[in-house]
Amino acid sequence: MLFVIFIWLRNVIIMSIPYIIFLVISAVGLLLFLIIKLKISAFISLLIISIYVGVLAGMPLSEIPESITKGMGGTLGFVATVVGLGAIFGQILESSGGAEALSSYLLKKFGESRASWAMMLTGFIIAIPVFFDVGLIILIPIIYSLSRDTKRSLLYFGIPLLAGLACAHSFIPPTPGPIAVAFILNVPLGWVILFGILLGLPTAIIAGPVFGKYISKKINIQASELVQGDETPGKQNGLPTFRLIILLIVTPLLLIVLSTVTSVLLKSEVLISSIYTEIIVFIGHPYSALILATLLSIYFLGIKRGMTRKKILELSSKALGPAGIIILITGAGGVLKQVLVDSGIGTIMANSIADSSFSPIILAWILAAIIRITQGSATVAMITSAGIMAPVLPAFQLSEPHLALVVIAIATGATILSHVNDSGFWLVSKYFGMDEKQTLQSWTVMETIISVCGLGFALLVSMVI
Repeated sequence: MLFVIFIWLRNVIIMSIPYIIFLVISAVGLLLFLIIKLKISAFISLLIISIYVGVLAGMPLSEIPESITKGMGGTLGFVATVVGLGAIFGQILESSGGAEALSSYLLKKFGESRASWAMMLTGFIIAIPVFFDVGLIILIPIIYSLSRDTKRSLLYFGIPLLAGLACAHSFIPPTPGPIAVAFILNVPLGWVILFGILLGLPTAIIAGPVFGKYISKKINIQASELVQGDETPGKQNGLPTFRLIILLIVTPLLLIVLSTVTSVLLKSEVLISSIYTEIIVFIGHPYSALILATLLSIYFLGIKRGMTRKKILELSSKALGPAGIIILITGAGGVLKQVLVDSGIGTIMANSIADSSFSPIILAWILAAIIRITQGSATVAMITSAGIMAPVLPAFQLSEPHLALVVIAIATGATILSHVNDSGFWLVSKYFGMDEKQTLQSWTVMETIISVCGLGFALLVSMVI
């Protein structure tokens, strides 16, 4: 009886703005409760929230499973392919010694006096194909060596490395976060890559070498001995060349950006469609670009350097483990978006927000920041925010470049204030030998600088494009 009364009341007030605001806030609150208090997987929690929103939004119960299937299938069709390929590409790059080759070259070119800048650039480039935590674990021995040789605090070199890793990991595809957000918001990856690089580099400079120089004077952490893992077959034959590593990383990015630019020129009729433009657009599709980059890495970093085909298969399978978790969470975020669309709640939210003076960039950043601070996971914050923002953005009639800036805003909002509920906080604390207070003063502040600077640069760019 109570359930029938609830359904009747829901149908009476479903169109009111206060009710929709309550629905969205309560959905986010319930999500946080499930993840933080009940320790339920983010994947399951997002599915539960999607059902909760569907029921309270007035959807017929029989249509909710259809929306779940549609949202999950539509999202995974793209994201699973791109994230999977990117993970394998990154794993081969990691196991061949590509990160060490890159850092060694840059350190040699920059010299000891500018080693912090070299570490920032190393982290920025390596984190494009390699997961953040993997990049840190690979490169931490170099930080220890630099600290011992120069007698400087670990943070003098470590903060620039962390800033480079964090910025690229949050800003630039094919890392999973920006890929997922870009797909959910229907933004071409070329624009996200372009703005991710343009805004990510100055952000990494401010949060890295600039802040690192300051905080290393306040917190003097000296290097201790670090046990390193066994060498892989690729590393036993020496490190790959710097040029090869840069070529492999840059190739898919350039192809995707070139494809995006070509598509824009075709739409504006600056270019005339031909077999050549079709080839450029096809090769620059994320599928084609990443397949090509992955095959090139397998050959040049694997087969040509002595890895057996069995070893390459093992590395590929290993890479898909952590990628699978991210893929499923992303799919659940797609379900939430689809339920908001199919229930009509998204349209009402969009019309209400579009009539206000609220910037979608600021709105997206605030939403991602709140979820990030509360539950810790940047990935969950990005995907949940994207799912809520997706049905709202069409009302603003934003151009593709502006939509890409919304992606950057969500990514930066989801980076803010990493603290004790974030696994990255403890990873940094462990490898740098810092206590909780020192980690808050260094890592947490650095992450917040990235978040605030990223938002500021996104707003500045939005005013001139």
